[in-house]
Amino acid sequence: MSTQHSGRSELQAAMAQTVREHATLFLVEGIILLVLGILAILLPPFATLAFTIVIGWILLASGLMGWITTFAARTAPGFWWSLLSALLATAAGLVLLLQPAGGAVSLTLLLIAFFTVEGVASIMYALEHRNQLSGRWEWMLISGLIDLVIAIIIFTGLPGTATWAIGVLLGINMIFGGTALIGMALHARSAA
Repeated sequence: MSTQHSGRSELQAAMAQTVREHATLFLVEGIILLVLGILAILLPPFATLAFTIVIGWILLASGLMGWITTFAARTAPGFWWSLLSALLATAAGLVLLLQPAGGAVSLTLLLIAFFTVEGVASIMYALEHRNQLSGRWEWMLISGLIDLVIAIIIFTGLPGTATWAIGVLLGINMIFGGTALIGMALHARSAA
């Protein structure tokens, strides 16, 4: 039993040391997220358009990579399913890149899914930090809960929220995530 406690204490000390060593990176990431979040709130149509274009490029790149992989491994099982997946990703990426303004409702639904998953992940991250006795884990918990509230607000306001939601709510998410990282980084620095 004492060996297990000793191992846990060593793990907690190692994790705390790692957070302290990388506190500057967490601080920089937090500041960047905070600035980007403020810009997204001040310019929601541009943030919505930028988000749409980035998602379009990601889907297009994913689809093209899927085509390459599928045809390179055409004798592998699941060829047709892999080909269908590559086709869908490529088509979705092209649609978003060719008509970024037209994908607002679809992307709003995607944003709802994102905030839901991001909220759950942030809550789990916070609870993991609490279990490891890291300081300021409450900030990340609040960030996760706010992400879940944002997802509910967007969903209940459809389709009207599609015109502004992506920019404004992405900005809010970045502000709270950045603030949480800044809080954790400053705490880690002061604990050093």
